[in-house]
Amino acid sequence: MKINENTLLEGHKVVLVPYNEEHVPRYHEWMKSPELQQLTASEPLSLDQEYDMQKSWKEDDDKCTFIILDKQRWADPSVDEEQCMLGDVNIFLTDPTDLSLAELEVMIAEPSYRGKGIGKEVTLMMMHYGITKLGVKRFEAKIGLDNQVSIAMFKKLHFQQVSVCNVFKEVTLELTVDESIQKQLQDDVAYMKERDFRLARSNRHEFI
Repeated sequence: MKINENTLLEGHKVVLVPYNEEHVPRYHEWMKSPELQQLTASEPLSLDQEYDMQKSWKEDDDKCTFIILDKQRWADPSVDEEQCMLGDVNIFLTDPTDLSLAELEVMIAEPSYRGKGIGKEVTLMMMHYGITKLGVKRFEAKIGLDNQVSIAMFKKLHFQQVSVCNVFKEVTLELTVDESIQKQLQDDVAYMKERDFRLARSNRHEFI
């Protein structure tokens, strides 16, 4: 999606940056994992196919993707950005007739970063971005039945379970954004800063 091609979102523990060509090799390595393929319902792709996918995601009007970076590591300009990657977060506009409905997907690909509250921070940041920049009014999350940690996290964020699909072994949760949800979200991510990605990248040391 073009809207975020030069957007950086800064949180407490992470920075979210556009999914660019230089991120593809690390992403490709992640997606060789059978565990991540199962969690994301993805098929393994060749590296060339992964580059094609990155280009299409950047151009498509119905996909908004950010790569999640470790903020502390990224603040060190001597560390390659690719080595700061820990996952990705996506908003998919799944219904062309209702652009206010969005599927939210968060992947913490690096196991050492799981269980540290990063998924929650990223989810809140992306929900706020979706509401304020994309006009999202209803979120949907589809999570594998085995992924009880993610299911519990979304339920804590007031998502309600609406269906279970035993064929695909996944549960669907939804959240309708009303005024109280929007206000709570603004309070929860009041610390978040939106920056010019290219400018921030050239001044990474300022993020320490």
